[in-house]
Amino acid sequence: MAVKLTSGQLEHLKNLSDDQNVISALAIDQRGSLKKMIAKAAGTASSETEIVDFKKAVSTELTKYASAILLDPEYGLPAAAVRAAGSGLLLSYEKTGYDVTEPGRFPDLIEDQSAYRIAQEGGDAVKFLLYYDVDEGEQINDRKRAFVERVGAEAKALDMPMFLELVSYDASIDDATGAAYAKVKPHKVIEMTREFSDPRYNVAVLKVEVPVNQAYVAGFTDDGVEPVYSREEASAFYREQSEATDLPFIFLSAGVTNELFLEELKFAKAAGSSFNGVLCGRATWKLGVAPFAAEGEEKGKQWLQTKGKANIERLNAVLAETATPWTDKVTTA
Repeated sequence: MAVKLTSGQLEHLKNLSDDQNVISALAIDQRGSLKKMIAKAAGTASSETEIVDFKKAVSTELTKYASAILLDPEYGLPAAAVRAAGSGLLLSYEKTGYDVTEPGRFPDLIEDQSAYRIAQEGGDAVKFLLYYDVDEGEQINDRKRAFVERVGAEAKALDMPMFLELVSYDASIDDATGAAYAKVKPHKVIEMTREFSDPRYNVAVLKVEVPVNQAYVAGFTDDGVEPVYSREEASAFYREQSEATDLPFIFLSAGVTNELFLEELKFAKAAGSSFNGVLCGRATWKLGVAPFAAEGEEKGKQWLQTKGKANIERLNAVLAETATPWTDKVTTA
């Protein structure tokens, strides 16, 4: 069943997409994690100026090759101002991380931000990140569902699409990269994809993880690592995720290498997943942090102009062969 969007939401989505109506967007709304990356590379505490300048460099050099960029309002507005003409803009609504004062990884909104202000800042979409464990207590998850309902209603009232970024976890497993979590990840990802496809949330696009940890798929494991899934099992999970939603959905890179992310996209296509693009962050620019922080802005820009550009061009080439247009899934209300 096609998803109904308003003409205004549709226009915003087109601003965020390439000529084939595929979303090839760059994500650099990281805040706390980026501070740590810059500090580690520089060997000293990072300043707000360095964070702003790195985001500006990424926006200046790489939005020439991306259909859009995702930024945060705390450090990213200067970067939004220098993005390439024709590159759309998504802005985060949530604070970085999650509330650590109580169980449940609850989200919190930026206190001086609103969907209205995102529109005033030139944004084409409201982006909201939610950590979600489908098997956590109903009291916790119902609060989260209500939170998404409020943000979705706010975005829709302004004729803007909401991009809901879903990050799975298991409240009883600390290591999300290990084999124990890999075994339960497909269930977590597929069921939350299904849940937030309900029209009551007013989600326009889901930004989701691939449904497996690809590093535990047979043929992708490191030496000595026991696979958790056969290739056939992993393919079935990709198809099941795709079939769990009628919404346009895009994959996030989740911190994996550029090379592995491209392999995930190819695997998804071969499995029959009808994904509609990407919002790719660290897989594109992460290795540019070190030259920027340790050797200076010019060295960082040189990396972005060469290796960063190559990362995006490889990604775009793979998307051209694997992603499907989101226009196949929507109609105007």
